[in-house]
Amino acid sequence: MTQQELAEAAELSLRSIQRIEAGQLNVLMTTVVRLRNALGCSVDEILP
Repeated sequence: MTQQELAEAAELSLRSIQRIEAGQLNVLMTTVVRLRNALGCSVDEILP
């Protein structure tokens, strides 16, 4: 999945996805849930 596809699936901006991946953005739990839903994984797999 590309960053653009993830952004669209999670209803986030591409820039937000880029900043999350670079560790430049504090992520709200609602954003984590959106990412989890878009990726089809558990929250534990996303959070360190």
